[in-house]
Amino acid sequence: MLPNKSALAALVLACWGSAAFADIACAPDRVIFETPGGPVPIAVEVADDDAERARGLMYRRTLSEGTGMLFIYDDPRTVSFWMRNTYIPLDLVFLDQGGVIRHIRRNAVPLDETPIPGAAAGDPEPERQMVLEIGGGEADRLGLAVGQPMAHPRLAQDLAALPCR
Repeated sequence: MLPNKSALAALVLACWGSAAFADIACAPDRVIFETPGGPVPIAVEVADDDAERARGLMYRRTLSEGTGMLFIYDDPRTVSFWMRNTYIPLDLVFLDQGGVIRHIRRNAVPLDETPIPGAAAGDPEPERQMVLEIGGGEADRLGLAVGQPMAHPRLAQDLAALPCR
C-alpha cells in the first residue's frame, strides 16, 4: 500500500527542515529557534546564577536587535518576572525543559512591577527551564511563536526538541 500523499509531503518537509538545521552548531552565547521561515539565531548573555538572574537586564538603556539574555535554571520551575528598574520594553519567551516555547509575553512595559507569569492561565505544565528576554517587538519581527523549538547546549540534549549536533 502506498503512503498517503499528504503524509509523504509532511515527512519530506519535516526531513528537509531537520536537514537544514543539521548544519547549525550550538554555542553557549547563542540560541537558535526553528521557525517556518528558517533558523533564527539570537546572540545571548547567559544568566545562570541567582545574582545574574536577579539583575537581568535592569538599568540597560538599549538592547540591540538579534540579542538578548537567556535565564537558565538548574531544574524546571514556576517562574514570574517583572520590569522593575528595566528601562526598555521587552519580549519574554518562556521555554520548557525541551526548549519549546510555551508562552510569550510581548512588549512588557518598562518599570512595571506587575508580575509576568511564565505560563498562560490554565497551562497544565507551567514549569520553565529557560526564559529569553529580547527587545520589545523582537518576537514578532523574528517570527517566534508558541510551540517552536530552540537549540542551546545547556538544554538536556536527551530531552531537547531540537538537540545540538
